[in-house]
Amino acid sequence: MERVIIHVDMDAFYAAVEQRDNPLYRGQPVIVGGTVEQRGVVSTASYEARKYGVHSAMSMYEAHRRCPQGIYLPVDMEKYRAVSQEIMTIFQQYTPEVEAISLDEAFLDVTGSCKLFGGAENIGHQIKNEIKKKLQLTASVGIAYNKFLAKLASDLDKPDGFCVLTPNDLAAKVWPLPIGKMMGVGSKTEEQLKAMHIKTIGQLAQVDLALLERLLGKAGRQMGEMARGIDLREVEPVREHKSVGRETTFPKDIQQSQLLETVLFELTDDVCYTLRSQKLKGKTVTLKIKYADFKVVTRAVTMDKYTANFEMVFAQIKQLLQQHYREGMPVRLIGITVSHLKAEDEIVEQTSLFEDNKQEEKHQKLDAVLDKLNAKYGKESVIRARKLEWEQE
Repeated sequence: MERVIIHVDMDAFYAAVEQRDNPLYRGQPVIVGGTVEQRGVVSTASYEARKYGVHSAMSMYEAHRRCPQGIYLPVDMEKYRAVSQEIMTIFQQYTPEVEAISLDEAFLDVTGSCKLFGGAENIGHQIKNEIKKKLQLTASVGIAYNKFLAKLASDLDKPDGFCVLTPNDLAAKVWPLPIGKMMGVGSKTEEQLKAMHIKTIGQLAQVDLALLERLLGKAGRQMGEMARGIDLREVEPVREHKSVGRETTFPKDIQQSQLLETVLFELTDDVCYTLRSQKLKGKTVTLKIKYADFKVVTRAVTMDKYTANFEMVFAQIKQLLQQHYREGMPVRLIGITVSHLKAEDEIVEQTSLFEDNKQEEKHQKLDAVLDKLNAKYGKESVIRARKLEWEQE
């Protein structure tokens, strides 16, 4: 039986949630990521803001230069997570085979659900309608026989899009697309391919796979196969929590360690908050970097004790970045994972009068106070002093 994969991608998710919740923001250029004074990056820009050239991963300074009249808002991760959970609940009504890629997108394998719900297209329309009716948000849906084409389809008709790609659509709809639309093709890889006179997906599909592997490694062969409509990757649902991680893909490569550290600051804060909210602690911290050439580097460190403390985890991830990232190398994705998890009540900790333990106790108390205040008044109602230092620089 031919697989049927649906990719659902929410439209400008963070900004759309803010526009939904505040009528004054609707129809306005909304940029989520912080205030204009922050030395941070844009998390999401509404479609109104994108008309001014503002996009994810752009520095807040550059975003404000391009769109000074924009509405700049801090990231309210707790709110977005809650909405995301409602979206995932809708997906689960149609199939248990749901692979969440991030808070705002997921793959669904509906191969076994089509007869029950009247076909993949009917499922796709029902999902869009439910999201619109229950959450007042729009989603773009792509349907195909593999993950690569389903994700590509969801991007072809944004926003509020609906697109189906079949094997017969390769030549007419996929091959004429620019090579930059290929999964895994960052700016550096795009330059390499264009130097080989490969400007479209169709031209890539004609290149010998062995040659692509010699030039670009295994990722080159994978891109060549995808261009031919071949992608054997399965939808992989997360069955249990063995780790907690966050990562972000940049629409344009980032080459400054300073910006990467800023992104990791936000991701680490969110990971640690998630651990504490689930009463978990972890011992291993992993940094993931995907470069423009699609090469992925992961580096991990195991700490002496279990923790969900932001300061301890961020110190480790920052050190990993300093040790393993070379300034100027273009990065398309960065992420952090905390693993080797245990429930808080399963961990036996020895008390000590050493200074470092006293310092850790101070950090834990700070985390508890921040969690309590942010739970009551909203995420980012109170922020860490280090973030204020970044804003003032």
